[in-house]
Parts: sequence; structure tokens; C-alpha cells
Amino acid sequence: MIHEARPEAAMANVPVWDGGAWAPLPSLQGHVSADACVIGLGGSGLTLISELLRRDERVIGLDATDVGGGAAGRNGGFLLAGTYDFYHDAITRHGHDRARAIYGATLAEMARLADEAPGTVRFVGSKRIAATAAELEDCRVQFDALRADGWPCEWYEGADGTGLLLPTDGAFDPLTRCRLLARAARDEGATLFARTPVTGIHGTAVITPHGTVHAGRVFVAVDGRLEQLLPELGDRVRTARLQMLATAPTAEITVPCPMYYRDGFEYWQQLPDGRIALGGFRDKGGDGEWTHDGTPSAIVQQHLERFLRETLKVQAPITHRWAASAGYTTTGLPVIAQVRDHVWALGGYSGTGNVIGALAARAVAAAAIDGDHRPAQLLRGDSWSPDMPLRPSPSTA
Repeated sequence: MIHEARPEAAMANVPVWDGGAWAPLPSLQGHVSADACVIGLGGSGLTLISELLRRDERVIGLDATDVGGGAAGRNGGFLLAGTYDFYHDAITRHGHDRARAIYGATLAEMARLADEAPGTVRFVGSKRIAATAAELEDCRVQFDALRADGWPCEWYEGADGTGLLLPTDGAFDPLTRCRLLARAARDEGATLFARTPVTGIHGTAVITPHGTVHAGRVFVAVDGRLEQLLPELGDRVRTARLQMLATAPTAEITVPCPMYYRDGFEYWQQLPDGRIALGGFRDKGGDGEWTHDGTPSAIVQQHLERFLRETLKVQAPITHRWAASAGYTTTGLPVIAQVRDHVWALGGYSGTGNVIGALAARAVAAAAIDGDHRPAQLLRGDSWSPDMPLRPSPSTA
């Protein structure tokens, strides 16, 4: 699914996942109406559209750029179980029962993602490699917590370091997944528009530069910049810039699965054709990485290139450099909220939107349409107990 890079790709803020074989959606012109308007055509927005269609809603979807144009199609392509926190930290932060329930839900969701976007997912596991002695000890605590609850986890020692192997994790092509979901949504009756930025939400009227969507409900399903569309969420979510680069195909190293390093600040994988996709060093960019600017910065890209050359020992040419905006919350759990009458928000996935974002979409559909708030309560940190079973949604029943 990865295509040869165009010569200018390294300078054009184009992710390695984009081979260019995509016909852009039309932009909205004029006034339209629907039962539901979904703003954001990333993984969570498209999953939500699918859930709404299953409930016989008439759906219009909008995106300021195009399908997967945000973090959903510009991330590292990792499918990891759990939340933003490592499992033992999630237990401390959210309680044992909630952490265990979320971990199980994410494992089930990864299997569902593979079914919904055939050919995009490789269940090859992931590794957390310790960068320091302190992190190595933290890996041991994580290992003990996972094994105590029966989750698959192996202690790992190899040429690339020491840490953990999590065999249930995976890698995937995030942009192809979004495009497959968009095609399926259109085939099932959704109307989708790209290059249609939202300039305002007035009641349930969604205002864009060249038209308006009148809907019974509005769902703002964006991760980064969520607080721009809904300023009332400014104290709950903050946007950061995440940066990556990718190389030409190489046999200099073999990376069999996604890798986490330095508590997850660095992450990389090798794509099926041999390319290395590497991200991280957000902390090295300082406060400047808390930004709505979605273009790569010199300082972080320099750190990435140095790590590629000196630590991974890869000298293959760099073909792609890109960035994405992602929302972070103070709890590490997503925003899933009705913020105004008939207006719902979901986002702030804290770097875990590939899996948590899909779960959040299913949860908001259950809450808004079915009146079942239990899936949302599990994910967003509300009052919750294991005595509140999660009722299957129509997509899983």
C-alpha cells in the first residue's frame, strides 16, 4: 500500500502513507440538510459515520482538508492496546477495574479495525525498549501488571535493546484505512465533502465558506484543534504538533514490529517495502510544539534525523518529512461530551487516536442515539464500575 515517493515529498509535508492515488471529494456548495452532520473525516469521524448509518441516520460529513488529512492519516501507524498511560500507570491513574476494562476494549477494537479495513493491519506485536536503567525498571513493573491480569506480554532482550514484547499489538496503514472507510460510507449513503472548513456552529447549523449544513445533531469529531472549533473545551484539551520522517526502502536494519523508546517519546516501524517511518522528540521542541501549526519544524526534524543516522544506523535517503496536530487532555482519556444542545464533541486522544478514537466514536453514537452512556463513561473518566456492563452497539451485536 506504500508507493514510491515523489521527488518533492520530503519537503512537502506529505506523509509516507500518501501514494497520491486518491480522487479528492467535492467541497460543499450551497445548503443541505441531514439527521446528523459529522465534522472531521479521520478515523473517529468515519467510524462515527458508519455507526450512525447503521442506526438509519441520514449523514453528511465534512473535512477542512480531505479524508485522513489530519492526525488520523498522518500518524505512525501503530495499533496499541490500552490508553495514553502504560498499563501499570493507567491502573494507578484510573483504577484497576477501569484500566483493565479499557485494555480489553482496545484489544477487541483492534480486531474490529482489521475487519473493517481489510489488508491494512499487520498483527506483528510491538516492543517497548528501555532507554535508561530507570525505564528498564519501569518496564518490569509494566510486565508484572500485565501478566497479573492475564494480558499477553513477554520480557525481551535482543540486539535492539531490552524491554517488553506485546504480541497483541499491531501496525497498519492509517491513511488507506480512512479512505476505505470513506468509500464504504459513501456506498452506504453518506454524503461527504472535503476542502470545507467549518467557520461556525450556530445551534445545529454548520457554517462553511460556501454553504451550510442544517442537521438534527452535530458531531465534532476532530483530535487536534478541537478547542478551536469548540472554545468551551479550551481548559480540557490542548493541541500539540507531532512530527515524523520516512526513508527510502532499506535493508540496513530489520524492524519486525513497531518500536517504542524513551517512554514512547520515540517510535518507529519498518513498512512492508522496507521504508523506516520514525517519529518523536516532541519534548525537544519545547513549548513551541504546543501549536496549531501543522508543518514540520527544523529542531525536531534535526533530532529525528540524528536518531535515524546515529542510533538506528540507517543511512537511506529521507524521502518524507511531515507533521500532524493531535489533542492532549490532562487525564490522558478522551473528550466525549455533549457540549451544547444537540452538539457533541469527541477528540483529545493524547496520541492514541487510532484505537481509542474508534472506541470513542462508537461510544458517542451509543450515547447520542441510543441513550446508552456507559461506553462513554468508561472511556472519559466518569463515575464507572465493573457492574455497569457495556451493551453491544449495532455494529458489534
